[in-house]
Amino acid sequence: MTGLTNLHPSTESISLRLPQYLLARIKELADSKDVPYQSLIKIFLADRVNKELKSSR
Repeated sequence: MTGLTNLHPSTESISLRLPQYLLARIKELADSKDVPYQSLIKIFLADRVNKELKSSR
């Protein structure tokens, strides 16, 4: 997993609706990794965006 060091320090707040079961599973994963669930979501998104960008080249 990519660390948060690859994310830019300036952030923008957004609202994102997720199914309750998905958010619960993300929170479980975050707890098991001892990280805040919002941080884990940012890591997951950054990893996926990087993967998509690399595959489109």
